[in-house]
Amino acid sequence: MMDRLSKAYGQLLTGLANLGFLLLLVMMLIIVADVLLRNILIPGLPMGLAWSNEVSEMLLYLIAMFLAPWLLRQGQHIRVDIVLQALPPYVAWCIECLGDVLAMLCCWVMAWYSALSTLRSFESGSLNIKTLVTPEWWSLCPLPFIFVLLSLEMIFRMHRLVSGPKGPRHDAVSAS
Repeated sequence: MMDRLSKAYGQLLTGLANLGFLLLLVMMLIIVADVLLRNILIPGLPMGLAWSNEVSEMLLYLIAMFLAPWLLRQGQHIRVDIVLQALPPYVAWCIECLGDVLAMLCCWVMAWYSALSTLRSFESGSLNIKTLVTPEWWSLCPLPFIFVLLSLEMIFRMHRLVSGPKGPRHDAVSAS
């Protein structure tokens, strides 16, 4: 049962990652269009896209949000494990378990507080005022969802760790 859920969840994360890759393409096209319009006079078109930096910033943020759970699942997140690789396998495994539990709890706390921040921003009507004027909660609303997804991935990671050999993980290993 857990393996089927994990597989379906992995497909969801792959879909989010693909959306992140698509946003990267959109961001690249916006930047190229802005540079092109600033350097080549094309009659009827503006001299650059005034909003391109702001939209690129938001897209970069969304790309990071959409890719974070997928990268965690792939073991491609930043990980310093030189001590774990040097410890006896069972001790390293116990530390991995403890790390997963702490990470899951941190993700739950972040999901809760980011949801509260998003709700408060929505209720207060806070605005981001730059070139574009947007409600602040638009930029906050991905956070609770992403932290819930990260906490779910931590549950699947713990399941894979408990089901596997009693030693440290070997994904994204920094030392032999």
